[in-house]
Amino acid sequence: MLLAALQMQSRPSDVAANLDRLERGAAEAAAGGARLLVTPELGLVGYGAGPDLPLLAEPADGPLAGRVAAIARRHAIGIVAGFAERHGDALYNSALWVCGESRAVYRKSHLYGLYERRWFRAAPPSTTIVRQDGLSLGLLICYDVEFPENVRRLARAGADAVLVPTALPVGGSGEFIAAHMIAVRAFENQLFVAYVDNCGGGGEFAYAGLSRIAAPDGAILAAPGDRDEALLFARIEPEAYAGSRAENTYLSDLGA
Repeated sequence: MLLAALQMQSRPSDVAANLDRLERGAAEAAAGGARLLVTPELGLVGYGAGPDLPLLAEPADGPLAGRVAAIARRHAIGIVAGFAERHGDALYNSALWVCGESRAVYRKSHLYGLYERRWFRAAPPSTTIVRQDGLSLGLLICYDVEFPENVRRLARAGADAVLVPTALPVGGSGEFIAAHMIAVRAFENQLFVAYVDNCGGGGEFAYAGLSRIAAPDGAILAAPGDRDEALLFARIEPEAYAGSRAENTYLSDLGA
């Protein structure tokens, strides 16, 4: 599978502009041969939307999800998009996967900082894996990937890749996460990790723009040339890393 990652500057509270950017990204990704496009955390509503988040939140089967599904169908591509999900009286920081008539939603389990805890409810850790083009694809969101247990749980459930919409902020810790942790998560679990960041600024936040797609051997398959918007491509081929899995037998040795 050829995977595309859209590092984008989402506009807080401007859903129409963010959908337009998603449409253009999907068209470009599909034209490049990609079968799946992954976009940033809360990219449909803007991570920094703050007080507007409860107003912008929709159920997983609401009109916004329908718009994303329509874009996916128009361009014959799967899409992972971040949104604010309303479920009953709870608000979740969620990621929607759509491919044809298939859909799945993952809710963030580890909320970062007072801002996220103010607006969202943490979901219980879950093993959310979707199937596309013969691959098993796990879903996490941003801070979730920094807990090794989350990625290991997906790996033990058979994930070939973990898709991670994120809103990594500017700063030293963000630099370390992007430069080191993402590759380590891929290597220690012998799978692919697509870590897809916001960029620029929005509301009270500035984003690092440090998207990465890492391979099972720890190699970085794709990264932006700068901190601006970028569309990255990487081929997700688990069979190409059989040698790495044979040499680094973490998962099989875990059960020994």
